Amino acid sequence: MKASKGSAIVTGASSGIGAVYAERLAGRGHDLVLVARRRDRLESLAENLRTQYGCKAEVVSADLANEADLAKVGAIVENTADLELIANCAGLGALGLVAKIDPATLDSMVKVNVLALTHLSVAAARRFAAAKHGTIINIGSIIALMPIPGAGGYSGSKAYVLNFTHSLQAELADSNVMVQVVLPGAVRSEFFGNKPAPFSDQLFMTPETLVDTALTALDQGETVCFPTLHDTAAWQQFEGACSGLAKAVTQSGLPAERYKHASA
Repeated sequence: MKASKGSAIVTGASSGIGAVYAERLAGRGHDLVLVARRRDRLESLAENLRTQYGCKAEVVSADLANEADLAKVGAIVENTADLELIANCAGLGALGLVAKIDPATLDSMVKVNVLALTHLSVAAARRFAAAKHGTIINIGSIIALMPIPGAGGYSGSKAYVLNFTHSLQAELADSNVMVQVVLPGAVRSEFFGNKPAPFSDQLFMTPETLVDTALTALDQGETVCFPTLHDTAAWQQFEGACSGLAKAVTQSGLPAERYKHASA
């Protein structure tokens, strides 16, 4: 068995982006802790990784929308002695018009996309900051910047992932901890189920291409990765505009001139 580069925890590892992260990280020399709901798929993946890469691969069946299961995974983050990386790939879509979608479906999405990602990121950040090394990868989406009908909850959850991870980057900037947010577009996966995807076929990226691109970005020190963004000036301009707006709304506590007649 090869000498390990430390353990990596991957959530959502039973398929799609999470499964590819698990395979690529095993190929980079990490032992794996694989987390998802579907134990049968995890067991199959774990066996393949052990055979192909000679790594250790632990399977943890958990529904991250369940408080007890989330606490169980959080304890693994806190107690895995050689933990070097966590990739928060678990996510739910809950697509549909807000007035028509089942509220329980939206609740589960928020619990997984927001609460679970936050809980596990914080647990990892605390121990990585103390150790002065480690890597946190959070999977967002370009829809974080594109609030649209039929994906309000999903867009909001991914906007949270972007802003939360961005803030975490700033907090850990001097601690030698790498925190990356990955914001893909459409990815070929089980995300849409049996429903037709609302995107043209040419916009889709395979999960393999996505993960390989994001890991290359990670190696290059890129903390915000848009895999399909060819001109990074567009992101820099967006951030500059956000900073300009933030400055504009923090000049005073007085109402803008256009509102003053309302209080007369």
